[in-house]
Amino acid sequence: MNLKKLILAVIFTVMAVFSAWAQRPIPQQQGQSSGFPAVNRSERQLVNPDEQEQDTGRKALLDDSTRQVYGPKTSLFFFEKDLKRNSLKLFEQDTSLTNFHNYDPVAKSGWKYQDLGNIGSASQSIFFEAPEVIGTRSGLHAYDLYFKDPAKRRYFDTKSPFTEMSAFFGGGNRNLLDITFARNVNPRWNLGFEFSTYRVRKTLNPVNRDDHLANQNSYAFHTNYRSENGRYWILGAFSRMKHVVSEIGGIIPPEVDSTSLYFTYEDAKVWLQNSQARDLRQDYHVYHEYKLGNGLQVYHTLDRKNQNVLFFADLTTSDSLFFPKTRLINPDTTLQQQDFAEWRNEFGIKGSFKGFYYNTFVKFRNGRMRSPSYESGDLRFNELYLGGELIGKISEQWSVSADGEYLVPGNFRIHGIFNSPWLDLEYTKSLFQPNAIQTRFFGNHFEWESEFVDTGLDQIKGTIKLDIKSIQLRPSLTLNRINNYIYFDEAFLPQQTSSSVVMLMPSLKAHVPVGKKFKWDTEVIFTAVSGEEKDAFRIPALMGNTRFYFDSPAFNENVYVQLGVDLRYRSGYFAPAYMPAMQQFHLQNRFDVYAYPVADVFLDFRINRTRVLFKYNHLNAGMLNREGYFVTPDYTGYRSFLDLGITWYLFD
Repeated sequence: MNLKKLILAVIFTVMAVFSAWAQRPIPQQQGQSSGFPAVNRSERQLVNPDEQEQDTGRKALLDDSTRQVYGPKTSLFFFEKDLKRNSLKLFEQDTSLTNFHNYDPVAKSGWKYQDLGNIGSASQSIFFEAPEVIGTRSGLHAYDLYFKDPAKRRYFDTKSPFTEMSAFFGGGNRNLLDITFARNVNPRWNLGFEFSTYRVRKTLNPVNRDDHLANQNSYAFHTNYRSENGRYWILGAFSRMKHVVSEIGGIIPPEVDSTSLYFTYEDAKVWLQNSQARDLRQDYHVYHEYKLGNGLQVYHTLDRKNQNVLFFADLTTSDSLFFPKTRLINPDTTLQQQDFAEWRNEFGIKGSFKGFYYNTFVKFRNGRMRSPSYESGDLRFNELYLGGELIGKISEQWSVSADGEYLVPGNFRIHGIFNSPWLDLEYTKSLFQPNAIQTRFFGNHFEWESEFVDTGLDQIKGTIKLDIKSIQLRPSLTLNRINNYIYFDEAFLPQQTSSSVVMLMPSLKAHVPVGKKFKWDTEVIFTAVSGEEKDAFRIPALMGNTRFYFDSPAFNENVYVQLGVDLRYRSGYFAPAYMPAMQQFHLQNRFDVYAYPVADVFLDFRINRTRVLFKYNHLNAGMLNREGYFVTPDYTGYRSFLDLGITWYLFD
C-alpha cells in the first residue's frame, strides 16, 4: 500500500511539473481508431510517380546545410483496400502518444476481447461479431488476435531505408519484440520484412523464470511494384506464425481443493502442467491490377492459407483430472490435430464512372479440413461467389457505398454505408454457414457430427456526430437480430437456437478537453439481449473505458507527454469458460465474473521520434472489498506490476 501511495504522489508531482513547463496543446489529427477519438496520423493522396520522384526524391530531401531530413513524412505506407477502390492514400508514420501504453492486442482493442488473463492466451470478442467469410471457415479462432492478416497489412513507399523497432517489457517477464524494415529498390518497387516474437511468462503458477505461457515467433515478407506508366500494380506478402501456449486450465476452485486459493498468482494451484496447444499458420497473398483504359481496370487476388492446430495433454499425470472421463482414442494421451487449408481466387473488373467507383467480381474458394481422427475422410468444400461494390463520394464528408456477395446456391451478405457531417449509418444483412468445428469434431474427449442450418443476421448501426466547440460526442446505437445462432453449451457440445434473438446496444464515445492541458476520453456500451433463447449470448450489460490525462509538450517542446489514469469496468455476468481440448469458449452457469473497476496509471512521452511508455497495472489492487478480479471463470486478471516499452524509427 505504501508503494502505491508513493507512486500516486510521484504521478501528481510530475503532472504539476509538466503542467508548469507546458507550452501549448499537441495538435491532433485524424487517424487510426483506438476506441477514443483524436489520434495523430497524417495522410496524403498519391501523386504521379514521376512527379513524386522529381519533387521529393533523395537529392531534394536535403536542406541548405545538407542536413538529412528523412523522417516520418518520407517513409510512407498505404493499404491494399484503398488501392483496390482507386482512392489510394499515403500515410505518414505514427508518432502519436494516444493509447501507446496499451500495447498488447487485447488492450489495443479497448478491452473488447475476453482472454485468459495474459498476453498470448486464447481470446474471443466479448460482443457478437459476424464472420467476414460467409462460407466454410475453420472455427479455430482462439488465437486470431495474434496473427497479422496479409490482406490488411501496410505496404510501403520509402525514400530511404526505414526501420521500426518496438520492445515491450511487461511486468512478470511478459516480453514482446516487433521489427519492421522496408526500402525502395527504385521509385516504383519496395521490399520489406517483419519479425515479431512473444515470450510471455505465466502469471499463474510458473515453475521457473522461463516457464512461458505463450511463445510466438512470426515473420512476414512483403513487396509492392508499379510499372513505369502506372498501369500495372502488384502487391505480395507471405506471413507465418507459430504460436505455442502452455495451457493451465485455470485455478482449481476452492470447493474442489480446499488448499487452493484465488489471487495467490505465482503460488496458485492450476489444473494443467503437461498440456500444450500450438497454432501454426502460413498465408500467401497476391493482389495485382491492370488499367485497360480510363475508368476501367481488371484485377486478381490470390490467397493460399493453411492453419495447423494441435493440442496435447499427458493423461498419466494430474492433468487428467481436468478433462471429462471419456477416453475415445487413447487412455494415456490426448493428441488432437486439425489442418485447415484453402485456395482463394478472385477475378474482377473495376473503375470509375461519373464520380462513382464500381467493382464486380467472381470468386472461387476450395479447401478442406483434415484430421487423423476423421474416420469418414476430410471435410472438403468448393465455393463460387458473385459480388460487387459501388461507392459514391459527393465530397470529403458526404459519401454512400454498397457492397455484397452471393455464395451459390444460397448464402449472401449485403452491406451499405452512409456518411455525412452529422450522421453515419450502416446496414448489414447476411446468411452464413456453420464453421467446420461446429459441423464435425472427433477427439479423445468429445465427438459430434451435426447438421446445422445457416445463421442469419440483420444489423443496423447509427452514429450521431456532435461537436460542441472542442468537445466531440459520438452517441450511437446498434441493433442486431440473429437467427439460428450456433454456440457451445455447458456440456461442451454445439447447439443452435431455434428462434430469433434481438440485441440492442446503445453506446457513447466522448472526447472532452479539460482546460488547455488535460483531456478526458471515454467509451460506454450498454447491451440488452431479448428473446426466448437470449441465454445463448453472454455479454456484460455495461462496459466502459475512460481515460483522464495530461497532454502537452514540455521542456521547450523537446518532450511530448501524456500522463494519466485509465479506468475500465464490466458489469458482472456468467462469462463463457474455455475448454483447451477443443479450443472453444462455452457457456457455464457456475462462476459469476463479478463487476470490478480496474485502474492503470501511465506515462507516455516522445523525444524526437522515440516513444517510451511506463504503465503501472491494477493500481487499485487491495483497495476494494475484492482482492482482485477475473476475466474468465477461474482465470484472474493482472496483479499490480510495471510495464515498460519503447518504439523508435530509423530512416537511413
